[in-house]
Amino acid sequence: MRAVLANRTYRHLFAAQVIALVGTGLATVALGLLAWRIAGENAGAVLGTALAIKMVAYVGLSPVAAAVAVRVPRRAWLVGLDLIRAAVALALPFVTEVWQVYALIFLLQAASAGFTPTFQATIPDILPDERDYTRALSLSRLAYDLESLVSPMLAAALLTLVSFPALFGGTVIGFLLSAALVMTVRLPAPQAPAAGGVWIRTTAGLRRYLATPRLRGLLALNLAVAAAGAMVIVNTVVIVKGSFGLGEPQVALALAAFGAGSMAAALMLPRLLDRIPDRPAMLAGAALLVPTLLAGPMVGALPALMALWLVTGFGYALVQTPTGRLLRRSAPAEERPTLFAAQFALSHACWLIAYPLAGRAGAAIGLPATFLVMAALAAAGTLLAWRLWPATEETALPHAHADLPPDHPHLREHGTKDHRHPAVVDALHPAWPPRRATHAGI
Repeated sequence: MRAVLANRTYRHLFAAQVIALVGTGLATVALGLLAWRIAGENAGAVLGTALAIKMVAYVGLSPVAAAVAVRVPRRAWLVGLDLIRAAVALALPFVTEVWQVYALIFLLQAASAGFTPTFQATIPDILPDERDYTRALSLSRLAYDLESLVSPMLAAALLTLVSFPALFGGTVIGFLLSAALVMTVRLPAPQAPAAGGVWIRTTAGLRRYLATPRLRGLLALNLAVAAAGAMVIVNTVVIVKGSFGLGEPQVALALAAFGAGSMAAALMLPRLLDRIPDRPAMLAGAALLVPTLLAGPMVGALPALMALWLVTGFGYALVQTPTGRLLRRSAPAEERPTLFAAQFALSHACWLIAYPLAGRAGAAIGLPATFLVMAALAAAGTLLAWRLWPATEETALPHAHADLPPDHPHLREHGTKDHRHPAVVDALHPAWPPRRATHAGI
């Protein structure tokens, strides 16, 4: 992975990602304390609504933002959104009403819905070699897992010195540093988008995603991951404090075990994916989630829960980490940002289903039954992915250019000679097996 970090542009973007993630983690802690200050014992309801607003913003706005972003220089777009996020974080300590929290959270997450898919779609342009890109995906997974461990500890240390509104100051600094790091590099310009208005570009990524067999399988895997992840995120505190009668440090230990499992998978995946294709690795990760959830009702002590969450985190990262590879090979460069935005929106739609299901089922039918419900959801996602994602895929499709206009970006990149186009076979032609075509769909 050190070879990937030798690339100056990627190194600066990765540092920007890590710093922004730490700032976001501080804001998560501070937001909970802010909700308590404003709403008291109703803080849980406030936070639940804020989380729902976050998901709605991600699902509804990321495809629109991606359609607009292709017309704007990437560096200006990313820096501008970082500055918007910093401004929102700066305003949060001063709110006094619940509705103000909701409005600012929506604005913050709307900016993130534009930032994150664009950032993700930029990395494969900087690291065109698939081995390098795979290692970058593992580093990104590690960054998310480390943030989940480091941010709460950093917040706890800071709270011994300052009151919680100062944590939002750390968030502001994080976004400003992220913007400064993005400013230090030159990013590749977005490829010329397909012709059409904003609405056509907004739906292009979703249409391509849902027309691609491997990505339809990925959507089902997103559902399996959300089922397991929501059980961990929503109900760990209930299991540890309610069922085991333990305290907050033990909640942190259980969540740390989940992060440790995820980090272990992220570290081993680059070598694993050099040897086997993405499909068996990702399906194995999803399949691993089902027995761990089925075993949940039998867990009666913290060490057993930590072991269970360790394995769950491992399976979770086996599915999550290679996702960018599938998106990268499923569209040409000019359409990649809208495809990343489609994945961002659709994956968060799965979380929008799983979060309330895990929470409401836990309260209504008890945790043992909830484990079984989430296991059934994960199993359904895994089986659907196995059915939708063909076991044998071609990676190139012979095609002709007769139907393309002379100024089409594909001709600028590849010339007029017929050839086998890499990586976009099933996105262009969802019928299976692939057939010879005239490329009219690109």
